[in-house]
Amino acid sequence: MSSNYCFILPGLNNSGPQHWQTYWENDYGFTRIQQADWDSPVADDWIKTIEEKIINYPLNQVVLIGHSLACCTIVKWAQQYNHVIKAALLVGPSDTEAPSYPPGTTGFTPMPLLELPFPAIVVASSNDEYVTMERANFFARNWGSELVEAGALGHINTSSGIANWPQGYAILQKLINP
Repeated sequence: MSSNYCFILPGLNNSGPQHWQTYWENDYGFTRIQQADWDSPVADDWIKTIEEKIINYPLNQVVLIGHSLACCTIVKWAQQYNHVIKAALLVGPSDTEAPSYPPGTTGFTPMPLLELPFPAIVVASSNDEYVTMERANFFARNWGSELVEAGALGHINTSSGIANWPQGYAILQKLINP
């Protein structure tokens, strides 16, 4: 499978230079989908951007790699467009309904709970400030996805100190080469 069909979707505020998504973009040639507004996003805009960026690719080969708010966005995109892609890796899915979720986003609630029409793996941390393990498990079940518990990695971001996160890349390989 070509890395040209793997798309990085950061969450709120984008993913900085030390984030595993940026490492994967640089190390493996994945393509970052750039959103127009990273700091006060509107769900419909983010969903439309995903569609515009991937629609001209062979969808049965497309893999979406979402972190944080992008997980909710990917599920909302699937709900709206119902495309069957190869797979999605949904890492640290922020619970937009939780009191801990930061203000400033529009249209990301309620959390979408439909079964995805493609394979997906949800990766969650036991001490993520934006989603409890119980809620991550609830989302994974509703999305028809496998749940991988990553241990105590916080929000599975730069602060987690995981650099290019080889364990996550191994999980991705399960989706790319089932």
